[in-house]
Amino acid sequence: MDNSSMFFLSGLSETRNYRFTIFSLTLLCYCFIWLVNGVLIMTIIIDKNLHEPMYIFVCVFCINGLWGSSGLYPKLLWDLLSPVHVISYYGCLIQALVMYTFACSDLSILAVMAYDRYVAICRPLEYHSLMSKQRLVKFVCFSVITPFAIISTNIYLSSRLKLCSRHIARIFCVNWVIVSLACFPAETILNNIVAYITIIIYVLHGVFIAWSYIYLIKTCVNSLDNRAKFMQTCVPHLTSLLTFLLTVLFDIMYIRYGSKDLSQTIQNFIAIEFLVIPPLMNPLIYGFKLKKIKSRILGYIIVKFKS
Repeated sequence: MDNSSMFFLSGLSETRNYRFTIFSLTLLCYCFIWLVNGVLIMTIIIDKNLHEPMYIFVCVFCINGLWGSSGLYPKLLWDLLSPVHVISYYGCLIQALVMYTFACSDLSILAVMAYDRYVAICRPLEYHSLMSKQRLVKFVCFSVITPFAIISTNIYLSSRLKLCSRHIARIFCVNWVIVSLACFPAETILNNIVAYITIIIYVLHGVFIAWSYIYLIKTCVNSLDNRAKFMQTCVPHLTSLLTFLLTVLFDIMYIRYGSKDLSQTIQNFIAIEFLVIPPLMNPLIYGFKLKKIKSRILGYIIVKFKS
């Protein structure tokens, strides 16, 4: 199959009878994702009192949620109104790039958030020197550029493969599906090696996060003040981490062990839940749990109503 070919997406083949209902719900979900993330992003950008590392990371976290959502929802909404569900070869590669960079960036941001909380609670006297503006910029670049470089390598290797099928049994493109369509499995050895290296890198991210929070919990056990800081600032991060891990692991477990007898609608939800639940939940978690952000948002709402 040459690079001018189109992929046929068969994940929506059973939704024709109620596609307008699904379209309405999907559009509502996408708009709500933009609303809750947009409010949090603008609140942090506008209020100079929130220009601190923890809130900057939250802002980047929400921007990444919009990045990942925009890789799925516009194309999905278009397909729900279209009789033919196709995507160009390069469009498929770009969509896979967006999906994977979103997931990897989420884990990278959670890792630097864990380090930020570790320094703030366990080494408070060194916080401003360890979390300087220069280091903050480096952490943000690490969270965004590194995943993009790693996933771009994976996607580039996939683009070199000769494919023998144009049918993808999903509603969006993912890299492992593209690799599985290769005519010669022997040509995918390098893809698999790089994929395993990528997995190891992000498993190490998870190990670092776990180590950080184990150390944090040990530090907070004997201090009421540290315990209060942990509950106020670390619990939202842990909730986001668990939400992300559960949605991604659920999808991986379904791919590996799931039954194909499930309805296509359920299969589709399992496939896209990591692009539905975290982008919706994360801004709500941080907006309601972090007092500074909550008070600023409520303040803006009150002023708006009074005016």
